Amino acid sequence: MNIKPITTNGAPGAIGPYSQAIQIGELVYTSGQLPVNPTTGMIPEGVKEQAKQSLENVQAILESTGTSMEKVFKTTIFIKDMNDFVEINEVYSQFFKEPFPARSCVEVARLPKDVKVEIEVIATL
Repeated sequence: MNIKPITTNGAPGAIGPYSQAIQIGELVYTSGQLPVNPTTGMIPEGVKEQAKQSLENVQAILESTGTSMEKVFKTTIFIKDMNDFVEINEVYSQFFKEPFPARSCVEVARLPKDVKVEIEVIATL
């Protein structure tokens, strides 16, 4: 099996011993993307802005491999507060259209850098 690490400047670099994404055959698995602007290193304040930045980071990684958000078939969203679910869905629906990817959404006690949301996806090439 050929495992290829994916790296792009269009998304923030890994903050630990992991890859931004891994390509195995025709599949791309992203690591969880924090809402860090890759140019400025800044984190937006609101949950909607954070969800948007996380999804933009996912999109940049996918595009660097030659795929797109339309080829995503599974997403996992980690959120700090389940009360933010509706706002995150508003942003999410701007990035994904029917048929929507399968999805899990999990409330967690804490995320790296104390962000409100982290998103990972699996896509085909």
